Amino acid sequence: MNQKEKCGYVAIIGRPNVGKSTLLNCILKKKISITSAKPQTTRYQILGINTVGPVQTVYIDTPGIHQSEQGAMSRYLNRLASSVMIDADVIVLMIDSRWHTEDELVLEKLKQSETKAPVILVINKIDKMKDKKQLLPLMDELKRKYDFIQMIPIAALRAENVDALEQEIAKLLPEGPHLFPDDQITDKTERFRAAEVIREKLMKETEQEIPYSTAVEIESFDREEKIIKIGAIIWVERAGQKAIVIGAGGALLKKVGTLARKEMEVLFDQKVFLRLWVKVKDKWTDDDRALKSLGYE
Repeated sequence: MNQKEKCGYVAIIGRPNVGKSTLLNCILKKKISITSAKPQTTRYQILGINTVGPVQTVYIDTPGIHQSEQGAMSRYLNRLASSVMIDADVIVLMIDSRWHTEDELVLEKLKQSETKAPVILVINKIDKMKDKKQLLPLMDELKRKYDFIQMIPIAALRAENVDALEQEIAKLLPEGPHLFPDDQITDKTERFRAAEVIREKLMKETEQEIPYSTAVEIESFDREEKIIKIGAIIWVERAGQKAIVIGAGGALLKKVGTLARKEMEVLFDQKVFLRLWVKVKDKWTDDDRALKSLGYE
C-alpha cells in the first residue's frame, strides 16, 4: 500500500549565529545558505526543499532575530524573521549549548505571533559543551519556558543527531501533495546564489563594519556552452569602504573574486568568468527605498 504524501513548511528561527544556515545545508547535503562567523549573514528567507519518498519538507532559513532595531536593514531583518512564524506548519527554535538574552527575545516574538504550529527546540553545538552532563539541567530549565513538543540536542556542523530531528519533523507535517518537483532543492535562482557566494567571501575577508555595509548585485549572468560569464557590483556605503574592499593594488577584490569563482565553478559545474566592480550607494542600509532597489523586500 502506497504511503500518503506529506508536505509542509518548517521555519528555522533563532538569534544570529546559532547555526540555522549550517543546519539547512547539513539536511540538504548541499550548500544552499551562505555561512560565516559574523551576525546578519543571512538576509533573506531561503527555502531548502528536502524530498524523501512521500515526505517533502520545505525548510525556511531566516535571518537571526536580534535586539537592535536601529537602521532600516535591522528592522527589515527582524520583520522577515518574525513573519515566517504565522504560516509555518512546524517551527524549529534553535539555540546553542546555553540560553542567551537574545534567545529570550526570539521566544517572546514566538509567543507574540500566537502561532498554532508545534515548536521543536533544537540545542545546537553540543559538540562544544565541555561537560555533557550540563545538558539535562539545561533541558529541565527550558521546559519551563515554553510548551515545546520536543527538545533535541544536535551538532549541525558534524551532522550529529540531525537524522533524529528530521524524523520528528516528518511526523508533524500535514498530509498533502508535494508543492515542488521532487528533485528541486531551493527556490533561489542561479543569479541569487552567485550573489550570495560573492557576499560570503566578502564577509569572511573583511572586518568591522564592512560586511554589514556591502550588498552584491548581479548585473549580468550569461550561460554559454563552455563558460558562464558573470558581472557583479559590490555596493558599499562610503568611499573609504570602497578602498578597503578593493585593497592595496586591488589585492582584496582579486582574492574575493578568485574564491567566489572557484566555488561557483563547483556550484554550477561549469567554468566561470567573473568580473567585479565596487560602487558607492550612500547610507543604503538605512534607506528603505535603497533596500528595495537591492532586492531586500
